[in-house]
Amino acid sequence: MSEQLARLLHIMATLRHPENGCEWDLAQTFATIAPYTIEEAYEVADAIEREAWAELREELGDLLLQVIFHARMAEEAGLFAFDDVAAAISDKMEARHPHIFGDATEATGREERWEALKAAERAAKGADSAMDGVARALPALLRAEKLQKRAAREGFDWPDTRGPAEKLAEEVGELEAASPEEKLEEAGDLLFAAVNVVRAHGIAPEDALRAANAKFERRFRGMEQLAGGSIQGLALADQEGLWQKVKQSEKLKP
Repeated sequence: MSEQLARLLHIMATLRHPENGCEWDLAQTFATIAPYTIEEAYEVADAIEREAWAELREELGDLLLQVIFHARMAEEAGLFAFDDVAAAISDKMEARHPHIFGDATEATGREERWEALKAAERAAKGADSAMDGVARALPALLRAEKLQKRAAREGFDWPDTRGPAEKLAEEVGELEAASPEEKLEEAGDLLFAAVNVVRAHGIAPEDALRAANAKFERRFRGMEQLAGGSIQGLALADQEGLWQKVKQSEKLKP
C-alpha cells in the first residue's frame, strides 16, 4: 500500500474514532454520505469536461475520500474493509479481461465479451431479469438509456429510427390530451420516448443533453450581457431578439 493511501485511511479512522473523532463524521451513515458520493462523481466529470486538470486532481481526491468513508463505516459494522473493496474490483477487472490476464483470445468482440461477462456476474448474484442490476440511483436519463439497451440486447428494440420518431410524436399528442392526473405519467412516457429516438441515432442521451444544457447556459449568459446584466422585464419579442443575436454571433465565430 502506498504511503499516502495508508495516511488517508488513518485519517478516516481517526475521524471516526468513537471517543476522539469528529462529531460530524461520527454522525454519518451510508445513507447520509451517499448524496455526497454522487455529487463528487459529478464534480469529477465537470472538471474533465472543462479540462481543469488541477481541479481534477482535487476532485479525484474528494471522490476517493468517499470510497474510504464508506469502507470505514462498513469495517466498523463488520461487513468488509477497504482491502476487501480493492480486492473485489481487482478480481472483477481480471475476470472481465481474460484476453489480458487469462487464456482467452480476441475471437469474441470486446463489447460482446464484456456484456457476456457482466451478464454472467449478474446471474451469479441471482439475477432473474435482463433489467436486474441497473442502479435505481442513476440519473433518470441515464437509467432510461441503460434500461432500453438491456431490452435491445433481448431483441426488444426498433429496427431503425422511424419507429422511435413516430412513437415520440404519439407521446407528444398523448401528453397534450392528458388529464391533470395523467400528466406526470404521460410526461415520463414522452421523455422515455425521446431517449429512444436519440439512442436510435447512436448518440448517448446524457451527452446530448449535457451539450444542450451548456449551449443554453452560454447563450442565456450572452443575452444577459447584451441586455446590460439582466433580461428581466424585457418583452418576449425583445428577449427573442437577443437570443437570435447571440446565435448569430456564435455562427460568425471561427
